[in-house]
Amino acid sequence: MARKPTTYAAAGVDIDAGDAAVSRLAAHARSTYRPEVISDIGGFGSAVEIPAGYRRPVLVSGTDGVGTKILVASALRRYDTIGIDLVAMCVDDIVTQGAEPLFFLDMITTGRVVPDRIESVVSGIAEGCRESGCALTGGEIAEHPDAMKPDDMDLAGFVVGVVERDRLIDGSTISPGDRIVSLASPGLRCNGYSLARRVLIGSRDDLSRPAWPGAATNLGEELLRPSVIYAPAVLDLISEVPVKGLAHVTGGGIPGNLARILPENVNAVVSADAWARPRIFSEIQRRGCVSAEEMARVFNLGVGMIAVVGAADAPRAVNLLAGHGHDPHEIGRIVVGRGRVVMEGLS
Repeated sequence: MARKPTTYAAAGVDIDAGDAAVSRLAAHARSTYRPEVISDIGGFGSAVEIPAGYRRPVLVSGTDGVGTKILVASALRRYDTIGIDLVAMCVDDIVTQGAEPLFFLDMITTGRVVPDRIESVVSGIAEGCRESGCALTGGEIAEHPDAMKPDDMDLAGFVVGVVERDRLIDGSTISPGDRIVSLASPGLRCNGYSLARRVLIGSRDDLSRPAWPGAATNLGEELLRPSVIYAPAVLDLISEVPVKGLAHVTGGGIPGNLARILPENVNAVVSADAWARPRIFSEIQRRGCVSAEEMARVFNLGVGMIAVVGAADAPRAVNLLAGHGHDPHEIGRIVVGRGRVVMEGLS
C-alpha cells in the first residue's frame, strides 16, 4: 500500500495561509511610505535613501517587542492596537538620541497563521508608523507549529532613524541646575505586564469587569490601552529647545531609565507627587501589596518620556509639549551626585 504523501501543511505550516496574509498587508505598508522609500513589498530587503539635507547623517537603530501585553490581546482576541505599541516601543527609543524615525520592519511569530489576525496586527503597526512619520517597509511572518500553540503570537519590531552627527543627544551635557520635564503616559505602555497580569487577572472573566470600582472601562480595555507615541512631539521639542538628555521610560521605570543618561557627577531628584498617577497603578499596588519602591522599578507610574533641559528652558518645553496634546510637567531637578536617580515622595 502506497504511503500518504507528507506535506508542509500536515506538519503545521500552511504556506497558502501565509501567502494570503502577506497579500493583505501591502496596502497597509504603502500607506506609510515616505519619499525616501525605493523598494516595494515583496523583495528580500528594504531600500531607503537618507533624507535630503543632512551633512553628516548618523543612522540610529533599535529593536523591541510588546512583552506579555500580547497575552492580553490574545485573551480578548483584539489585535488592532498591539501594533501601535510595537512601533511606540521602537521609535521612542531612538528618538531619545535625537533620531528621526525613517523606516520600520516587523517580525510576527505565531503557532498558526490566521490571515485576519495578522492583518489586524499589521494595521496597527501601519497606524503607529503613520503617527510617527516612519515608513513600514517590510517584515516577516513565521509559523512555528509545535514550538508554539496555534493561538500563540509574539511580535518584534526594528526601526532605523537618522540624525545629524552634531545633533546627537547623549546626556553628556546634563549639569546641576537643569530641570526634568515629563510627558504623561495614561497607562502601562508595554512594561510590567507580567506583574500586572499576576496581580489583576485570576481568570479570563476578570478582563470584562471594571478596571477598579466605578471605572468607566473594564480591565481588558485598560490593560490594552495603546501606547502614546512621543516621537513627533520630541522631535519638535529638539528643534526649538536645547534638550540635554532624553529617557524613554520602559522596563526599569523612571529610576532605571533616567539613570542611563546621567553623567557620573550628577544625580536626578524626581518628585513623585509632581504629576497625577493613573489609577491603574494604584490598583496594581493595592491588589498585589506591591511596595512603592517595587512599583517605581517596574512601572512608568504615568510618565512615558523624560526630557532634561536647562532651568530657563523648562517653561518653554512644557508649553511646546502641551501644544502637541501631551500632559507635560516639570517633575524634578539635577543636582551634584554620582549618576543616581532619587525618587522623593513615593507612596
